[in-house]
Amino acid sequence: MKINKYNSLVFAMLFGFGLSGQAQTKKWTLEECVRYALENNITIKNSELDIKNTAIDKKAAIGNYLPSVSANASHSWNIGLNQDLTTGVLRNQTTQYSAVGLNAGVDIYKGLQNQNTLRKANLSMVASKYQLLKMQEDISLNVANAFLQILFNKENLKVKTEQLAIDEKRLARSEEMVSAGTIPRGDLFDLKATVATDKQGIIVAENNLLISKLSLAQLLQLKEFTEFDVIDNTNAKDENNIMGQTPGDIYNKAKELRTELKLAQTNLEIAQKNVAIAKGAYQPTLRGFYGFNTRASYSDRTKLDANNKPYIVGPDPIFQQFSDNKGHSFGFQLDVPIFNGFSVRNNVERTKVSLEKSKIDLEQKSLDLQRNVYTAFTDAKGALNTYESSTVTLEARQQAYNYAKEKYDVGLMNSFDFTQAQTLLTNAQSDVIRTKYDYIFKIKILEFYFGIPIVTK
Repeated sequence: MKINKYNSLVFAMLFGFGLSGQAQTKKWTLEECVRYALENNITIKNSELDIKNTAIDKKAAIGNYLPSVSANASHSWNIGLNQDLTTGVLRNQTTQYSAVGLNAGVDIYKGLQNQNTLRKANLSMVASKYQLLKMQEDISLNVANAFLQILFNKENLKVKTEQLAIDEKRLARSEEMVSAGTIPRGDLFDLKATVATDKQGIIVAENNLLISKLSLAQLLQLKEFTEFDVIDNTNAKDENNIMGQTPGDIYNKAKELRTELKLAQTNLEIAQKNVAIAKGAYQPTLRGFYGFNTRASYSDRTKLDANNKPYIVGPDPIFQQFSDNKGHSFGFQLDVPIFNGFSVRNNVERTKVSLEKSKIDLEQKSLDLQRNVYTAFTDAKGALNTYESSTVTLEARQQAYNYAKEKYDVGLMNSFDFTQAQTLLTNAQSDVIRTKYDYIFKIKILEFYFGIPIVTK
């Protein structure tokens, strides 16, 4: 496990958060951390918005099947010599006209583009859901890793604190022995240096613990975490007997369950629909249309009396004119593509290239999954062996330390050699802690590929 050491940045961020929030005393379990992250992580929320976008795209695809309807209206003034739209006579006059219309159209055949666009929209919704699930899985693993990092740093700090207490007792006892002339003053200097080193190690361990808590708090999007802490509910046991499986069995199970393969397969199907949509532009399109229009004039009209003499009368009522002047048009419009500067052809070629890339991506994802599964199995097996070896080493170091302490207490070992034995013991304790949590995380990864979730949702 890697530990970052940007101390000044960490303290600045901790101070800033501490001013804006109140202390939080709750101790979190791994399950609680994962669930909270899945509900509050910003990256997951952003991915949820992508699902809403694909739902809108689906509505747009459904809308392609519906007719398009538009209405229009106009009112105009004509001054000078102009034609009366109602009578057709040219006159010098100022006239006003109103016109209204309604147009509707619907695609009857469009090279199956509308059907393929709707199918693509459905696949895009599925892909966005897989992307969200993949994000949730990644966040869960990151939270588990950050959680175990905190536990490791807490155990490491505990070991160093206990070691400091032991060394301070030795220092006090040695000062008494130096005063009594039992041991040389040089041993006292060695112990003072050891205590100073222990204190320095505690400072580093405390900083590492703060950094790990900050990392987990950021994953959880916590604003109040000055007292944030976790509780150790993990154990270094293979409860699901995942190591009893073969790498091949785990890989076969992973091929059926892993989200990245499902996402890659869905993206391949989307690419196939894009090719079909692009090819649809080669085919003729047939569209049905209907139009309605009417008009009215506000100008005076010339009429003939019984003696065929003209006289001027006012315009007919507006709504009567609208009724008398209405007209309808309807029919079909057929468009046959002949030449379009290779735009359709080039678009088809682009979609074919994207299709080939999707095929390669799916194949690569399958190869990556196989490599990751076998690597995870090997890592977990190696982590278990390392953990067991470090445990055996710790037992031996403990016995060696006890023996050295007995010799030191009776004056048969100098302070330098005893400090070396103590350092080896401390290192062995740290190795056990490190390998323990490394093994737990490697088991979590292997269970993850086998379809066992970190927490039950």
